[in-house]
Amino acid sequence: MRTRAFVALTTGALALTAVAVPAAHADDRPTGSALPFSSASAAAAPGGPKISNLSVNGGKVVIAGVSKKTFNIKFTAKDSDGIAFGIAALWRGGPNADRAEKLLSIAEYTNPNNLCKRVDSTTSTCTIKVLADPKAPISEGDLDNANAGRWNIAVYAEDKREKGTENQRYGTHYVKRAATATAKATPNPIKKGKTLTVAGSLTRANWDTNKYAGFAGQSVKLQYKKKGTDTWTTVKTVSSNSRGKVEAKAKATADGSYRFTYGGSTTTGSASSKAAVVDVT
Repeated sequence: MRTRAFVALTTGALALTAVAVPAAHADDRPTGSALPFSSASAAAAPGGPKISNLSVNGGKVVIAGVSKKTFNIKFTAKDSDGIAFGIAALWRGGPNADRAEKLLSIAEYTNPNNLCKRVDSTTSTCTIKVLADPKAPISEGDLDNANAGRWNIAVYAEDKREKGTENQRYGTHYVKRAATATAKATPNPIKKGKTLTVAGSLTRANWDTNKYAGFAGQSVKLQYKKKGTDTWTTVKTVSSNSRGKVEAKAKATADGSYRFTYGGSTTTGSASSKAAVVDVT
């Protein structure tokens, strides 16, 4: 018998799924918990499954705008008795996943036994589709600005004899606010040797208001690519103003393209504007 409960975050609703849950465990479980984890930071039953090859979003940073985003957590579970069940999530704040302030878990949930695909008699590959949604209710693990950054990875696997392996701090992964940039070059066309002005903006997703807003005080690079080449060269670096506006001047030398690019931070993803093509006469 499994001795833990888990709450699955489904698309648009919070669904409680009890799997042979003793009352003592169910009663003290906080609203918003989403994994069959105990209060220990890591625990493994003797002879429990071996967990390996865990990846979040294919190893890429999770970048979320102002609408919901789904991504996968994948891992391999192996046990001589075979794998019956596996689950994973991202959590942040609090001592562990069961007491987390924020938790991102299953986006689409039906049967827990369908989350892991059998490779052979001992090994399964588990794939958990996770939801990151700035518009979700607080009880469903919503995103807010204060929680952009590094999240903990929690993972659990259980063999067919119901021996489990659990690690609430398997590793960490970044979930960042999306950024966007724009650029427009004037005058265009322009005579060779004259001064060109490139103006644009840098914005980023506000998870509290579900809108994009100007991103002030950030270093933004003006880059140039000569026509017929593939290499972008940094012309100069400027700062975005209080409204996220950016502007830079450059001398026109040859036909080519200009763009603004922002390198990102621990809380915000990188961004590059579309190329502003300039005709130099």
